[in-house]
Amino acid sequence: MTLITDNPVTMVLDSPLSVVAAPLVSFFISFFSILWLIKRKADWVLDHPNSRSLHSVPVSRIGGLGLLFGVITAWLCFSVVMPITVWVGIGLLAGISLIDDVWHAPVWCRLLIQSIVAAGFAVTLLLEPYGWMMALCAAVAVVWMANLYNFMDGSDGLAGGMTVIGFGYYGLIAYLAGNYDFAVINFSIAAAAAAFLRHNFYPARIFLGDVGAIPLGFLAAVLGILGWMDSLWSLWVPLLVFLPFIADSTVTLIKRLLRGRKIWQAHREHYYQRLVQSGFGHRNTALSAYALMLTAGASAVWADRQDPAVQSWVAMLWGGFYLLLMFISDWNQKYYSNRG
Repeated sequence: MTLITDNPVTMVLDSPLSVVAAPLVSFFISFFSILWLIKRKADWVLDHPNSRSLHSVPVSRIGGLGLLFGVITAWLCFSVVMPITVWVGIGLLAGISLIDDVWHAPVWCRLLIQSIVAAGFAVTLLLEPYGWMMALCAAVAVVWMANLYNFMDGSDGLAGGMTVIGFGYYGLIAYLAGNYDFAVINFSIAAAAAAFLRHNFYPARIFLGDVGAIPLGFLAAVLGILGWMDSLWSLWVPLLVFLPFIADSTVTLIKRLLRGRKIWQAHREHYYQRLVQSGFGHRNTALSAYALMLTAGASAVWADRQDPAVQSWVAMLWGGFYLLLMFISDWNQKYYSNRG
């Protein structure tokens, strides 16, 4: 193994075979860990249906625990090295999120931990080389990504599939650039998510829960930033790769704020939730989201090799496309409500 000291992800593995072996370890450990969690049907881990749920029977809500176990085991087995703030961040976020899944931690407590983790990452890695404005923007992006991932974990197969695709694209770009260590990091997450998806695709036998969604959102943001710092991609890449999550959550949040709603309360106003309720169903909603994310991610990979002007145009076109889809959804809902 060769140590590279000027790399935010400080080590590159000698052999590309690790890019295959590590994800396999991650997949199988996650698969069987999650299977064990499914069989642990203790009441304290079950998500019971309520008025805001899209499921009708109690389902275990800590599948993210098995997913993270597989990922971290693979990283440790293959001696992956990342900034200490990333390791600490995963641990703190998984801890407070597990507490929330089991005992419902106060909102202020969760946001405080998330803010501390995001600030620690931004200050230690971005403040000196890029200045306080970039560090502040990065901290806000990390907190927002962690939460929007949680917001979007409400339909069978949606968050799991998005994780496979999003981190899969991260890993692919890193692999093509010859950064095998960063590829291992991301492919291990994608593989663990594929194992989780085997149990979570409709009809779901287990949910990701906050313990999975919050750390995964954190990793989507920080690995996107680390890839940019290591010149693997422009900042447009993580934005485009995770655009289905970002667009749905951001627009929904803004609409709730304008209506004076409490944005931290559970609800069923996200576009994907409305699509499921309209009769489109969990399966079709997830498959449609996968198609969008695969296409947006592919365009991000292509645009990353173009000049900044082309990248900006691609991002704006995708942003306009998503706004158009959401406008059509709002119009249809209003139209059928008036007819009813």
